[in-house]
Amino acid sequence: MKILGVVGSRRKKGNTSTLIQEALKPFKLNNIDTKLIFLDDYNISDCTGCEGCKETYKCVINDDMQQLYPDILEADAIILGSPAYFYNVSADMKAFIDRCYCFEIFDKEDRSVWMGLNEAIGGKYATVIAVSEQEKEEDMGFTAEAMSKSLEALGYRVVSTVKALHLFKAGEALNNNKVLEDANKAGEKLLKHLQLKEKVKAQISKNHL
Repeated sequence: MKILGVVGSRRKKGNTSTLIQEALKPFKLNNIDTKLIFLDDYNISDCTGCEGCKETYKCVINDDMQQLYPDILEADAIILGSPAYFYNVSADMKAFIDRCYCFEIFDKEDRSVWMGLNEAIGGKYATVIAVSEQEKEEDMGFTAEAMSKSLEALGYRVVSTVKALHLFKAGEALNNNKVLEDANKAGEKLLKHLQLKEKVKAQISKNHL
């Protein structure tokens, strides 16, 4: 089992990073393989809509995103996190999500018939973490939804969402027990879904269904 954490903030010791790492803790305690990536470490170009991926489900743009595709495909679950920038995800997170378009599959004759690659191969799970400096959830805008809706389109089931408010200065989340607990519980819930999936698969195999 492998879990991928994706940080859409450029502050490595910022609140988004802190909360994603908190969500990863339940997996580490169970000796499950985890990987944390900071999108700012990679040169990721925008999706051009060229449709070069439509036959192979592989993006034709040769940049650092090519290093991340294997991690995305190998991970059983993904945790996406982004601060709110003008009511939406950061530019780094938006570029990352857009470049996952290559995992969308469309019918050649009717594009209203489509699915995510993960849906076609059995489905995966995800958690979303959104961070805002404001005190009201509406001021976070579409940050959480931009991640969760995109993940759902890619064939992930988003089992938990954390909306962390009133966090601005780097490290503030470390002093906020409520948001730390929320992130940890989100990680635990994600872990339980994966454990249940493994249990059911084992039972099906045992019963030869």
